[in-house]
Amino acid sequence: MNKDKEEKKEEIKENDNNQTDVSVDDVVYDSDVDSDNLSDPKEKITKLKAKIKELESEKSEYMNGWQRERADFVNFKKRMESERVETIKYANENLVSELLTVIESFDMAFSNKEAWEKVDKNWRTGVEYIHTQFLKTLKENGLLEIDPIGQKFDSALHVADDMKEVESEKEDGVILKVNKKGFSLNGRVIVAPNVVVGEFKTENVE
Repeated sequence: MNKDKEEKKEEIKENDNNQTDVSVDDVVYDSDVDSDNLSDPKEKITKLKAKIKELESEKSEYMNGWQRERADFVNFKKRMESERVETIKYANENLVSELLTVIESFDMAFSNKEAWEKVDKNWRTGVEYIHTQFLKTLKENGLLEIDPIGQKFDSALHVADDMKEVESEKEDGVILKVNKKGFSLNGRVIVAPNVVVGEFKTENVE
């Protein structure tokens, strides 16, 4: 009985050794695992390297596309924010433009100094205070008076009411007087000033 057991153990051990003693050449690639049925490991490695390179190329392409889309989106957000700020800055342009007629009325009243001086002092002081506060509020909202005297005339920014002959060539094309005030709102000219421009004329030599 013991002898039979010993023989059985030896048989099992021999079978185990035979199963583990398999060389690489004896390996058969399963068609379910290796769709190309490649029996040469080198060919398999070459194909895998090519596939990896292809996937890396696709990954790089996707990444570049994502980065471009992200940059476009960031630029879109910046553009929308810029447009929003511009809209807010000039939202009151129509209202401010209408209020300029009030400033003109104040200026007309103050320009007649003789009549203005005859007005009750306390009342005059109150009106002048209101005028100052009014201008301050408009200035805080981006309105500025344009004072172009001494500047070169620019038809895009000024309206020429008249030309005045000057003796110096340096004053040619220079604004000498403002007939009507101009105003800008947050850097944009909303009312161009009416001005008088210097004109230098050279004497004709016969």
